[in-house]
Amino acid sequence: METDLVLADGRTLHVYDTGSGTPVFWHHGTPQIGAVPAPLLALSGIRWLSYDRPGYGGSTAQPGRAIGSAADDVAAIADSLGVSSFSVLGHSGGANHALACAALLPDRVPRCVTVGAMAPFEPSDLDWWAGMVAPEELRASVVGREALTAQLTSGLFDANSFTPADHAATAVAGTWVDLGRNADLATAKGLDGMIDDDLAYVADWGFKVGDIGAPVLLLHGVQDRVIPFSHAEWLARHLPSATLRPSSSDGHISALDRILDVVEFLHG
Repeated sequence: METDLVLADGRTLHVYDTGSGTPVFWHHGTPQIGAVPAPLLALSGIRWLSYDRPGYGGSTAQPGRAIGSAADDVAAIADSLGVSSFSVLGHSGGANHALACAALLPDRVPRCVTVGAMAPFEPSDLDWWAGMVAPEELRASVVGREALTAQLTSGLFDANSFTPADHAATAVAGTWVDLGRNADLATAKGLDGMIDDDLAYVADWGFKVGDIGAPVLLLHGVQDRVIPFSHAEWLARHLPSATLRPSSSDGHISALDRILDVVEFLHG
């Protein structure tokens, strides 16, 4: 089921709801829309809830938004659907939006799963950039909106950002082929969502990782060239109740396969 929810501030969020089972919010990466990938839909007993983040798909842009603003949007969606509590699952930048919900909605989020999450920008105890094969997009984000827009509109993409396993996962016959289609849909109407995501990643997140009390399961490919594994190690050190589950042969996309191994965690 897809619906549009009009918020009190007049913005619209495009919402997805599979309708029955244990409620879990899916937080998509950058650039994506909220449509839940087929491998997740195939998992039994889960009610998938999701939405296009502001500026993507059918959701109104929200310039200047922080990652923490996702908690307000998710709470509004859950209220509209009569859902009191829910787990959260996010991939890539969506993983950090999932962490925001765990931090800012502690009474509603009993558990959180991240895949390929990044650490907050340039903490004192992490070389944030080390291991990123193509950091130009995020480096432009540090400079500002104009520089980022110019970088994104250049159309340049370094295919080496993805490992062979990642490329196989998103190929025509790949398990996560949906992500390629969803990325095209995410940018079909412009780059607002992507720009606001990238700017938020290198700004204050609007919450502290150390404030998350719920159990967090960190899934991360050791071969990840987009968000290096060192980010997951940093999060594991700073989250009060974290379990780090590395996958030695996976990159940024293929690590999504590990979700299929942790369904019991999502069900609680």
